[in-house]
Amino acid sequence: MNYALIFKNHDFEYEIQAVAKIFIPGIRFQLCRNFETSDAENQILTEYISEQNLLHVKIFLHGKTYSDTAPAKTEKAEQEFQLCQMLYQGLQNLTGYQPPWGMLTGIRPVRKVLDKLSQGLTPEQTCQELQQKYLISDKKLQLALHTALLQKEILPHSMKEIGLYISIPFCPTRCSYCSFVSHSIESAKSLIPEYIQKLCEEIRILGKLIQKYHLSVQSVYIGGGTPTAVSAEQLKEIMQTIRNHIDIAHTREYTVEAGRADTITEEKLLVIREMNADRISVNPQTLQDSVLQKIGRCHTAQQVTDAFQLARKLGFDNINMDLIAGLPSDTYEGFSDTLRKVIDLNPDSVTVHTLTLKRAGTLYHDMNYQNTEIPVVEKMTELSAALLPESGYQPYYLYRQKNTVGNLENVGYAKTGKENLYNILIMDDRQTILGAGCAASSKIILPDGNLTRVMNYKFPYEYIHRFEELMNKKQLLENELEKLA
Repeated sequence: MNYALIFKNHDFEYEIQAVAKIFIPGIRFQLCRNFETSDAENQILTEYISEQNLLHVKIFLHGKTYSDTAPAKTEKAEQEFQLCQMLYQGLQNLTGYQPPWGMLTGIRPVRKVLDKLSQGLTPEQTCQELQQKYLISDKKLQLALHTALLQKEILPHSMKEIGLYISIPFCPTRCSYCSFVSHSIESAKSLIPEYIQKLCEEIRILGKLIQKYHLSVQSVYIGGGTPTAVSAEQLKEIMQTIRNHIDIAHTREYTVEAGRADTITEEKLLVIREMNADRISVNPQTLQDSVLQKIGRCHTAQQVTDAFQLARKLGFDNINMDLIAGLPSDTYEGFSDTLRKVIDLNPDSVTVHTLTLKRAGTLYHDMNYQNTEIPVVEKMTELSAALLPESGYQPYYLYRQKNTVGNLENVGYAKTGKENLYNILIMDDRQTILGAGCAASSKIILPDGNLTRVMNYKFPYEYIHRFEELMNKKQLLENELEKLA
C-alpha cells in the first residue's frame, strides 16, 4: 500500500512526518512538495494558504476522508504546532487510535516536566499543562513525573564535572534489531588490535585535556557493541590506560556494559573488578530461548542466569539487566515469564526497552514484522510499570526513539541508590561528556546552556585509517573546553 505526504507552502516537514508516523508506523512515505503530485492511494495533504492566512489538512486514508481548515496563528512556531495538531486530530478520527504519548514526538519527555517544575509549577500544574497541550495519557504523564522528581534530586552538578564514554564497537554476532555501529568479532577480528591501540591513544589525549582544564570525571561508561567481546587482555589494556591517564579517584560510578552472556567469563569479570569498575550489565533482552534464537543471539537463557550468578559470586553488587518488549516471535506470556524470572534474579536495576525498528537493523526490512500487534507491546510495558515498582524498582530515566513500536518508550528502573548517573545525564543534556572510540561523540555544555558536539568517525576502519585527521579535530574540542575555565 502506498502513502504520500504532500506539503504546500510550508517547511514543517519533519514534525508533520513525525506525527503521521505515530498513526502509520513502519512506512516510508512518498514526499511531495508544492506543485508535485502523487497517485498514491493514501494521501495526507498539509497546506498553508497564504492569501487567506489559513491552515488546511486533507487526509485520504484506507478509503476514508477527513478535512479541516483553520485561521493560522501569527508565529511560525505556533503555525507548525497548530498544523501538527490538526493532522493529529484527523488521523485519530480516521484510525480510532489514541496514542499513549499523545502528540509528543520528542525523545525527552522528562525534560519537559523538569522545565515546568523549574519554572515554579507544581507537579499537578505541570501535568495539567502538558496534558492539555500534548494530549498525553494519565499513565504516561505519571511515569514522566515520577521519573522527573527522582532525577531532580540527582541532577545538580558543577560545570567542571564530566562524564567519559569509551566505545568498543564489537559483538559476537549482530542482533536482528540492532542499529548501533557494531561489527561481529569474525568480520572485524583483524581490526581489533589496531583499533585498541588507537583507542588507548585517544584516551591518553583526553586525559591531558581533562587535567589541563581541571575537569572532574563523575562517571565512566564503557559501551559498544559489547565491550566483553574482546579478550580479557585487550579489555585490561583499555581499562589500564584509563587508570593510568585519567584521574578516576573521585568518580561516582564506573560502568562496563558486559552485555551478552556468551562473552562473559570469570577472567573478564575479574579484570573489570581489578580495574575498579563497580557497575556492569548482563543483558538478556529475553529469557525465551526461541526468541533469542530468532533475533540472532548465540546463547541460551540458562547462560544468562549463569553469567549473572557468576558476577554476584565475584562480588558485583550493582548489576543491570536489559529487556526488550516486542521482540519478534515473543508473546505477552513469554515477556511476562522473562520479567518475572529477571525479578527473581534480583538485579540492582532493570531497563525495559520497547523494540525500535531502525533502518540499519535487518529487522526493519522484514515487512512481516511491520504487522506487530501494538496492544500486546503496550501490555508488556504496562506489566513492567506495575511489577517492577512492586518489587522495589523505581523509574529513574526515560527516553523515546523514532520508529518505536506503538510510539512507546524505554525506561530504566532501579533500586534506591542504584540509579545510573551517566544514563540520566546523557539524556538530560546538562553535562559535558567526552567520548573516545568510533561513533563516540564529545558533547560540551557551556555555562550559557549552549551545546557543542565533536563527532568521531563512525566505523572502526575509518577511525583507524583517519586517526590523525580525527585528532586534529581535538583542537575544536579544546577551544570549547577553554570556555569552561
